[in-house]
Order: sequence, then structure tokens, then C-alpha cells
Amino acid sequence: MPWSTRQLADLADTTVNTIRHYHRLGLLDEPERRHNGYKQYEVRHLVSLLRIRRLAELGVPRSPIGDVSAGSDSTPGVLRNLDAELQRRIERIQKARTDIAAILRTGAPADVPAGFESVASRLSEADSSMIHIDAHRYDQNALADVQKMVEADTDDLSADIDRLPAAADEETRQLLVERLARNLIDDP
Repeated sequence: MPWSTRQLADLADTTVNTIRHYHRLGLLDEPERRHNGYKQYEVRHLVSLLRIRRLAELGVPRSPIGDVSAGSDSTPGVLRNLDAELQRRIERIQKARTDIAAILRTGAPADVPAGFESVASRLSEADSSMIHIDAHRYDQNALADVQKMVEADTDDLSADIDRLPAAADEETRQLLVERLARNLIDDP
């Protein structure tokens, strides 16, 4: 007994629009039509649709689905590329989960760069802004040095620099510069 498009969609747990989309892409053959113009899908269409859906569930992009489904020579390469992309996504998601856990654990602002959660409350607005910029400019080793510097700054030097009035006298400025120089020299 042939099925209508709606019946085929129900059997494959998909939508009529998805079936039409697969027809437009040339992934699913058009069935013959009844005398009244309605499509008559057969078992082979259901099997094709289920295979296409399986590849889509795996994440195979629409364009190579036909080749992968047909078992072409490019299938292993397509699947290896897909697997590599999935691995990159997994790593990004795992990193995001780690970062979210650190933010929740420390109560840091959600936009704090990774690794700075524990000191976020001590950062001035200027320091926070610079760290955001540094996080995009520096490699991991250099950023680790910035993290160490921020963690080592326990004497509120940054806050004192931020509070320095524009009209501060030269002696006050010089004292802050000397404190900053000592911090930079003392860093490992």
C-alpha cells in the first residue's frame, strides 16, 4: 500500500517540509503520482528517508549525504572530517562548562576571562578591560604570566593607580611608579 507524504513523514518521525527539502536537494527520489496527483511513496522511499535521517543525526552535512549514503570513496574522508569537527565542538563545550563552573564557584562576573575568576572581585575596571584585551592578544603562556601578576598583586596597587586623581602631585605619582616597579621586579 503506498503512503502519502504525511504518512511517510509520520513513519520516519519527521516533517512533510523535511521530505520536500530532501526532494529539492535531490537526496530523496520523487515517487510516482496517483491519478489525482498525490504522491505514492513506497518502502524504498521510507528506507531512503530513514538512511538520510540517520546520516543527518550523525551530523553529516546535507551536501555530501547522497555520496555518503551511496558508500562512495569519499565516505571515510567525510566521516573523519565530521568526527574531527565534533571533537572540536566537544572540547569547546567542555571548556565552557569548566569556565561556567569556575564562575559559579567564585561568584565572578559571567564575562570574566577564563583563569581570572578567583581575582575578579579585586580587578579595577581598567584592569578588567586590559585583561579582556590581553586574553585575545596573548598566547596561553603569556596569559598565564598575566594571571600570575594579577594574583600576586595583593597590595591594591592597581586600585591605587585607578584612584589617582588627574591633578596628583609628582611625589604621589613617583611613589606609585616605584611600587609598580618593585612588583614587576619581584614577579618570578
